[in-house]
Amino acid sequence: MSTQILTDNFSQPLNGVTAAKVDIHAGDGNLTIDRLSNGEQVLASGTLQYLESQGSPGRALDSNNGQTTLTLMGSASRRPRFRFPWAACNGATEWQIYLNPTVLCDITAQSNGGNVSLNLAGMAVTRLSADTGGGNVAVVLPQDAADLSVTARSGGGNVTVEIGTGTMGSNNVNASSGAGNVIVRVPSGLAARIHATTGLGKTIMDPQFSGIGKHTYQSPDFDSAANKVEITVNSGAGNVNVN
Repeated sequence: MSTQILTDNFSQPLNGVTAAKVDIHAGDGNLTIDRLSNGEQVLASGTLQYLESQGSPGRALDSNNGQTTLTLMGSASRRPRFRFPWAACNGATEWQIYLNPTVLCDITAQSNGGNVSLNLAGMAVTRLSADTGGGNVAVVLPQDAADLSVTARSGGGNVTVEIGTGTMGSNNVNASSGAGNVIVRVPSGLAARIHATTGLGKTIMDPQFSGIGKHTYQSPDFDSAANKVEITVNSGAGNVNVN
């Protein structure tokens, strides 16, 4: 069976879209998402690698009742889908995707087992779900975001989430790994309440967050703060760290 890696170059015109759901499923490959920086009038562009034996990735743009959805879908793997939680791995192919920073995005980013890296600095995002069966997850959230809902999960790799400066309103971050280390970085001035658990690792908590109950910590001003984040962080075997 052929294992030749081919590349699909794509560019989706903007056509006046101001808000969109972006659903990306990279198959077993590594997935990287960043922002367009050249002012090009497209909703998204990038390069999608795939194995010749699996066929080219699927692409669709749907508009229904004012909601625009861009879907990028890799072919299903012929390998077994089950992974042990400690079986972190690197994908065989690379997906590099650039999103228009002027479009308000609701993002779902998924790999069956590769690494997932999202640099959303300078973008407009309302919700993010980043998930991989076994690779690492690294997320940089936008600056000056408001009322974000974020989930970052790996079946076995490390997970890192960096919350952007100037984050406003009430925000939620859920970061977890079956076996890897999990780190969440909170910017100065943003109040936080943290629920932190680990099966076999250590809990490492910045001293500015005081313990208020079993596995729960928070900023002194959390209840009265206008800008805050509720963080749930968990690992089955690794360390959890909020700083």
